[in-house]
Amino acid sequence: MQEAREDPPLDEGLGPEELAEAWPLLDPSARLEGFRMLERHVAEDFFFTLSSRDQAELLIDLPPLERRSWLRQLAPDDVVDLLQEAPEEERDPLLSLLDAPTTREVQALLAYAEDKAGGLMSTRYARVRPDMTVDEAITYLRRQAREDIETIYYTYVLDAGQKILGVVSFRELFAARGTQPVREIMRTDVVTVPEDMDQESVSRLFARHDLAAMPVVDLGGRMKGIVTVDDIVDVVEEEATEDIQKIGGTEALDAPYLEIGMFEMIRKRAVWLAALFLGEMLTSTAMKAYEAEIAQAVVLALFLPLIISSGGNSGSQATTLVIRAMALGEVRLRDWWRVVRREILAGLGLGLILAAIGLLRILVWGRFFGTYGEHYVLIATAVSASLIGVVLWGTLAGSMLPFVLRWLGFDPASASAPFVATLVDVSGIMIYFTVASRILHGTLL
Repeated sequence: MQEAREDPPLDEGLGPEELAEAWPLLDPSARLEGFRMLERHVAEDFFFTLSSRDQAELLIDLPPLERRSWLRQLAPDDVVDLLQEAPEEERDPLLSLLDAPTTREVQALLAYAEDKAGGLMSTRYARVRPDMTVDEAITYLRRQAREDIETIYYTYVLDAGQKILGVVSFRELFAARGTQPVREIMRTDVVTVPEDMDQESVSRLFARHDLAAMPVVDLGGRMKGIVTVDDIVDVVEEEATEDIQKIGGTEALDAPYLEIGMFEMIRKRAVWLAALFLGEMLTSTAMKAYEAEIAQAVVLALFLPLIISSGGNSGSQATTLVIRAMALGEVRLRDWWRVVRREILAGLGLGLILAAIGLLRILVWGRFFGTYGEHYVLIATAVSASLIGVVLWGTLAGSMLPFVLRWLGFDPASASAPFVATLVDVSGIMIYFTVASRILHGTLL
């Protein structure tokens, strides 16, 4: 079920910029109409800027002859992305529109999982033999460039068994003597990517080495293709979006926000919301256990939201920081003890700051306005001591939960901020009333 949308008028046609801006608001028929109004060369540029999902939806609405024309504009790795976004029943008909060599390339790429290096790579890359002269290599590269290779900035030197021996840049080829063998100018310290490496790990390699492309190799060291930095930009955006959505307490959305159906939107958000709601029910159970203390000192209930929200907020902060550090490869499973030590210090520091603010607030209001009765000093002490304990516990729980999930084999981003807040709410109530009962024993309690 999709939300009703009012499409902008297309009677006079839209330029590529206007069409791109209006695209998320248009239904499929209006998108097709606007696309067909573009001149061919403009439409080609526009088509390449679309996401794989939008390209697939657009092609499905075109007649078969037009589908073939547009599909053959794409490189094999881009065709794979498009097919993975297309409905299952449309994939074979689209694949049949390609020529035989491209079909073989696409089918080989489809054999890889889409989140692995093999699923990201392009099989069209520049290659030369080590015994070629520089002049022969440049001539050979000129012929390869006509075949729409992914990039010629890096040329890979392969032996007869397709094993990678080195890499040479286009600039280095032009700067070398024409009779010089390629093996004399190639660099052998090549950073390679295993074909089964996860896309997040690949993105970290790109960030570490600052390269525009990396060769993908199999277990035998044979080169299978290249992953380019533009592919990794898409991966980073996709992974960051998924993590942010999970941290916010929802399942990852499979489509842009404005394009996902309302039923699907509710389903993905309701599961977590219901789980959190059930978790919050434990809060009332915990409060029931301290019913007598609340009845004797109603003033304690005034500070309950303050206590549990402080613990939840500190836990959410710690969770977010650790999840992001894990995503960037800054923190690994073996670093858990280092994180514990840092978060103990951070939790104590943050707890002391909030405790000082709370202490000052209660003492001033109790001294000058008599708001909290004659035992306001003890109440201020109980609240500030509870704040230190709850914030410390929230910080530790929030920082350790991603490690526990990673150790169990789950995505650390599943440790959403609302989930951590719910966990700390229940334990925060227990800490608060335990501390208060000790400090106020013999007076209010």
